[in-house]
Amino acid sequence: MTEQNYVLEVDGLTVSLPSNADRPNAVEGISITVAPGEIVCVVGESGSGKSVTASAVMGLLPNALRPTAGQTLLEGEDTLKADKGRLRDLRGTRMAMIFQEPMTALNPVTRVGEQIAEVLEIHTTMSAAERRQRAIEIMDAVHLPDPEKMVDAFPHQLSGGQRQRIMIAMALVLDPSLLIADEPTTALDVTTQAQILKLIKEMQERRGTGVLFITHDFGVVAEIADRIVVMQHGRIVEAGDRDAVLRRPKERYTQMLMQSVPSMTPPERSAKTSERAVEVSALNKIYGRTGWLSKDRIVHAVQDVDLEVRKGETLGIVGESGSGKSTVARCIARLIDPTSGSINLHGTEIATLSQGQLHPHRRKIQIVFQDPYRSLNPRRTIGQSLIEAPMNYGISQEQATQSARDLMELVGLSGDALERYPHQFSGGQRQRICIARALAVEPEVLIADEAVSALDVSVQAQVLELLDDIRVRYNLAMLFITHDLRVAAQICDRLIVMQKGVVVEQGPTRRVYQDPQHAYTRLLLEAAPGQGMTFGAEIEAAAVQGS
Repeated sequence: MTEQNYVLEVDGLTVSLPSNADRPNAVEGISITVAPGEIVCVVGESGSGKSVTASAVMGLLPNALRPTAGQTLLEGEDTLKADKGRLRDLRGTRMAMIFQEPMTALNPVTRVGEQIAEVLEIHTTMSAAERRQRAIEIMDAVHLPDPEKMVDAFPHQLSGGQRQRIMIAMALVLDPSLLIADEPTTALDVTTQAQILKLIKEMQERRGTGVLFITHDFGVVAEIADRIVVMQHGRIVEAGDRDAVLRRPKERYTQMLMQSVPSMTPPERSAKTSERAVEVSALNKIYGRTGWLSKDRIVHAVQDVDLEVRKGETLGIVGESGSGKSTVARCIARLIDPTSGSINLHGTEIATLSQGQLHPHRRKIQIVFQDPYRSLNPRRTIGQSLIEAPMNYGISQEQATQSARDLMELVGLSGDALERYPHQFSGGQRQRICIARALAVEPEVLIADEAVSALDVSVQAQVLELLDDIRVRYNLAMLFITHDLRVAAQICDRLIVMQKGVVVEQGPTRRVYQDPQHAYTRLLLEAAPGQGMTFGAEIEAAAVQGS
């Protein structure tokens, strides 16, 4: 290693996997450095070893994983050799970590101010009053609104972006030298994501903190990285300065990742003139809560929404969290009851039907959710999950099983895998299974609710291609809900932009992107990370010249 002082030096780290794993080591012989005030982004697909590396540095590896070689030097001290007591001292004071999902990282029954103060109670001699005041100060530093009141809030009372800010406040309250951020913006909409990225960069510049940022979002990488490390199958395949890696990737794997990143430029698409599959008019959904122990709280989640989706067409709905996107989808699928309005499914009004009356119509609208881990019953085989719905509609078990095999082949998986369980598949494979399950009852309308937001760029590209292929093959009407504007640009024929339950703009996707009419649409497009970057641009140029 050089004479330069690093906040973090990972030198020759190898972490072994259990004997029944698909490879000997989770990471093998990797070396990464992070200097003070530097942001190093680690990218790669699921299973590449990104999070294992971070967990090794923090001393958070599960018992099944064991470091067998190398060092993880935090300002010269090897955290691999530190005992539990020493690691407890180092966490928070000299190194800290922000996790992907704040709702699972925060204690749901403890006020957020108390959770920040707990870090201070463990590592300082501050009084309770001083800890509370410091919690308010750090909450103000991460730009949380009204921290004097929010300090007494519980996690469920905050938005996703606010919860992530609380996580950042906890991580930075003691000014650590190293901040590890493990996919901290994956589930956030573009405007909240932009705010969090700006905040991390601001904190890093103000405090001189070294940041190890783990992500699969290349837009994020383009926005904040100083250097990039690309990992595959537990090894580093490429590393270098941000622009060099993003514009001139040398390794084939890195080039493949670059080519999988969707462009922000929508292709020209002809307008669909086919029959309307679903037509929604004046749709409203109001949530209300009353009681003598609490004030009346009325939320107009969806206000007078009109939309239509034709056969063979993909209509996208974009907007921030809380804009009403998923509420519209759930109303159309009748997973929740609309307060008022019309939902016309091929000439049948389904908005007012009872649950019993809905049964013959349910097969016509199917939905693929964001999280395939939670969408599949872990105790049932894939075959049992795929044949359940067809059998509910009178299909014999033999026919349903054969159809399940055919659908598995259609989504690019083996038809012989029906006896396997969800945990035996990767995240991308599970999402393919969820798509197969949605198709099992031959729907006319397919709703994809953030169906690719948690997937790696390469897997995401494959699933998007699959969805588009299925739309064409079955002439499906598709309602595609997403906060990823790159994905929306490439897959949607038309686009609806929602804000606070209201449709503020709609039209052909290409027109909306090139000539947005509403200020909120312009705000969303401007907030998309890395929007000015053409990934692998010089590789593409060389390919064009070579042809």
